[in-house]
Amino acid sequence: MANSKNLGEFEILVLAALIRLDDQAYGLSILREIEAKTQRSVTIGALYSTLSRLAEKKYVETRMGEATAERGGRAKRYYELTAIGREKFEQSIFNLNNMLEGLHPWKGKPAQ
Repeated sequence: MANSKNLGEFEILVLAALIRLDDQAYGLSILREIEAKTQRSVTIGALYSTLSRLAEKKYVETRMGEATAERGGRAKRYYELTAIGREKFEQSIFNLNNMLEGLHPWKGKPAQ
């Protein structure tokens, strides 16, 4: 593997959103999915910067959808996980779970 370093928290969230959204993962849908699942505000700039970085690392690929009138004739750019991206995601989650195992038996929402 080109880079043995684990993914960062936001990279994990982005890749998880891609997995959840499957073939409907485009900028705004990814942003909304992350915000809905984490209750945290995400800027579109941070999202696209992260997607660009993940694409440079070959963890995600893009494809263009059809142009639509509702978007002023512009097409959506869709994102999907590559095989190496899924491997990196799974390894990062595995490592995180190993570190958290046995720390605290919390359930539900974290303390505020």
